[in-house]
Amino acid sequence: MEFRFECISAKKLIGLKLNMSLSSNHTFELWKEFMSRLNEIPNPVNSSLYSLQVYNSSYFSNFNPDNTFDKWALVEVENLDLIPEGMFNFELPAGNYVVFTYKGKASEGQKVFEYIFTKWLPQSGYILDERPHFEILGEKYSNVKTDSEEEIWIPIKGSN
Repeated sequence: MEFRFECISAKKLIGLKLNMSLSSNHTFELWKEFMSRLNEIPNPVNSSLYSLQVYNSSYFSNFNPDNTFDKWALVEVENLDLIPEGMFNFELPAGNYVVFTYKGKASEGQKVFEYIFTKWLPQSGYILDERPHFEILGEKYSNVKTDSEEEIWIPIKGSN
């Protein structure tokens, strides 16, 4: 699987969020509402969408599919001057990431995350940083096509 390392600057984002768990996953509902309101967001930087997760500090060390996290559907914006009613702003902090390019059906993406967290990360010499995890859904993304493409951004810091 292709990957690269990136250091990003802080980003301003606007969108919607839901608290959920893997066992009670409401991603479809979140994105359905977000996409129906996407045109309300002023000053988008580009057409890429962010699927972002904020986990608490013990989420991965005490993993349980019932553990909750905040899931966001977002778009990057030039500024946070106008936030549509019922939406929220999110400021993604700067930091280092390993970025995996996933090609395939979205429904099979779980295998990629399994590989990242059980194989790649333990062997990499890096450790997870306590910052948001996200996927960038660009022009080549489709939630049903087999040739869909997305980027998976995992926050990392120095070696363990």
